[in-house]
Amino acid sequence: MKYDFTTIMNRFGEDAIAVDLPASRTGGYADIHLHEGFDIIPMWVADMNFPVLPDIQEAMITRIQKPHFGYFSARDEYFDAIIRWQKQRNHVEGLEKKHIGYENGVLGGVTSAMNILTSKGGKVLVHSPVYVGFSHVLNNNGYQIIQSPLVKDESNVWRMDFEDMERKLRDEHIHTAIFCNPHNPCGRAWEKEEIEQAMALYEKYEVEVISDEIWSDLVHHGHQHIPTQSVSPYAHEHTIAFYAPSKTFNLAGLIGSYHIVYNAKLRDRLEKEGSLSHYNSMNLLSMYALIGAYGDNGMEYVRQLNHVFEENIDYAVDFIENRLPGVSVCSPKATYMLWIDVSGYLENAGTDLDTLIHRGYDYGVIWQDGRGFFGQTNIRMNLALPLCRVKEAFERLQKYVFI
Repeated sequence: MKYDFTTIMNRFGEDAIAVDLPASRTGGYADIHLHEGFDIIPMWVADMNFPVLPDIQEAMITRIQKPHFGYFSARDEYFDAIIRWQKQRNHVEGLEKKHIGYENGVLGGVTSAMNILTSKGGKVLVHSPVYVGFSHVLNNNGYQIIQSPLVKDESNVWRMDFEDMERKLRDEHIHTAIFCNPHNPCGRAWEKEEIEQAMALYEKYEVEVISDEIWSDLVHHGHQHIPTQSVSPYAHEHTIAFYAPSKTFNLAGLIGSYHIVYNAKLRDRLEKEGSLSHYNSMNLLSMYALIGAYGDNGMEYVRQLNHVFEENIDYAVDFIENRLPGVSVCSPKATYMLWIDVSGYLENAGTDLDTLIHRGYDYGVIWQDGRGFFGQTNIRMNLALPLCRVKEAFERLQKYVFI
């Protein structure tokens, strides 16, 4: 491969909460008692343990060499890079500079969108399991989450329950929904027909849609990301979509997301809401990082990266199915996260989720409690590591944890 996805990076003490595990950010991780001879394998927070695309560093370094960092406006190259990327990756036509706006982060954008779409205390439909970040911002800002659980079909694929969605939209008088496309933590790359059916319900009940598409680049072989706004005229005009290079290129520490909104009224209100605090302002270096990422080399990097994820996922899913009795998983077709169900193991072993999770911690497998996502017997696992580390983690799980 052209890019390095095998080196085990030493991130300790290098501004990475994934391995430094600060108690203020991770709660129970402060209580880890790592057994002698075991190191930390970071499999919780959704960032990657791979070297960044060199073009990103080059773009930032070139700019840093210019000795001035005052107030600035976003360059045309920034918007051109997004338009080109969306066209090449997602087959988006008709996207213009005016449709694009900066966001400090997707969750900040979601908050701004909620503030313009519904009153405090208002209800919002969200599919569960629910990305924990959504729960935090919605609860912190006084909104009421109405869950519509995803269900597994006969092929062990997570699906939307359209009857449940319609019943809740109708009976709860809901006019705002958050749609995670692709879905985190289940890893569904939604099919066009599924999104069309969901949007038809949203149109029927006059629902405005907030679409989190931050994982849109990380869709695996045989699948294609379908932008929510592309499936119907209603979706085009009634969806606020959020994207970022952060998951794709591991740039979360730089801060920098963006929205795409075609409806002028929604766009003007969203941009006004985001401006009120005076903190939703672009970072100069994050602008250059995006320009560096969204080029031809970035395209090749993503192609190779997704191949790495496919290998890691195939290994992990096969291991779970054949060597961890009582554990089940749906193979994700997008993202680099696994959403595993340990209910069978807990019942057979006569133990509880806390005991299991902390046993993993003590042997260095730092995974994530699924209860924050409304998964009562689930664990979320990050597979964005060199395959040798994924193998080491699962060997530890079999030998020391699932006992």
